[in-house]
Amino acid sequence: MTDFVSIGSARLEFDWHGPSPADAQTLVFLHEGLGSITQWRDFPAGLCARTGCGGLVYARRGHGTSDPVTGPRPVRYLHDEALTVLPQVLEAFEISRPILVGHSDGASIALIYAGSGIGAPLALAIEAPHVFVEDVTVTRLAEVRELYPQTDLRARLARHHGANVDSLFQNWIEIWLRPEFRAWNIEAYLPGIQCPVLVIQGKDDEYGTERQVEAIAAALNGRCETVLLDNCRHSPHIDQRQKVEDRMVQFIRGLGIGD
Repeated sequence: MTDFVSIGSARLEFDWHGPSPADAQTLVFLHEGLGSITQWRDFPAGLCARTGCGGLVYARRGHGTSDPVTGPRPVRYLHDEALTVLPQVLEAFEISRPILVGHSDGASIALIYAGSGIGAPLALAIEAPHVFVEDVTVTRLAEVRELYPQTDLRARLARHHGANVDSLFQNWIEIWLRPEFRAWNIEAYLPGIQCPVLVIQGKDDEYGTERQVEAIAAALNGRCETVLLDNCRHSPHIDQRQKVEDRMVQFIRGLGIGD
């Protein structure tokens, strides 16, 4: 059931699956740049059911039915989410050592959080991460900006974000296309990550290349498992649902959790 939690000055929408943090390991799901709770579909519920973990799925400010964002996003908006908001969310739910399941922007947030030393996640299971800005990303986002008013993209996003849809889209797309954002890079956080990491990337990802995965794997020196999926674009848990769920279950059980 969807509910709300107050984090700082904002109310954030959340769902909970399975047991509480007092009774089981907790998976914390961090959505993509235009994502929400509902855009995960039933993936969190399925992963929690198969591993016996509890699961927190929340919508960041400006997403879903969480409180709106006021003003443009700063270049360090992902740092703000990782270093300020996420620790407050974990504290509010009394989650001490989460397994962070991140997609796209959410994967980058997970990497920054784990590499900063601000917390000690048990592991990261991430999809389509960004650690630096690539030309292919900027090119595709410029195309998406043109599609927004010309296609049903706005209507499809509005089903998930309601009144937040226009401000969410404009603020997110504009920061990624801003010239100063081209220098955004979180590779300095990677050597600080001490926990196991699973990285899943679609070979047909239209927003990033395998260079992202290679950079993470090189920096982690054996603490990283990588999976590259055929016939898979930017959302592996949708395009290759069963393969992604199976691989994450295997990874989580390898940590000594579940059956």
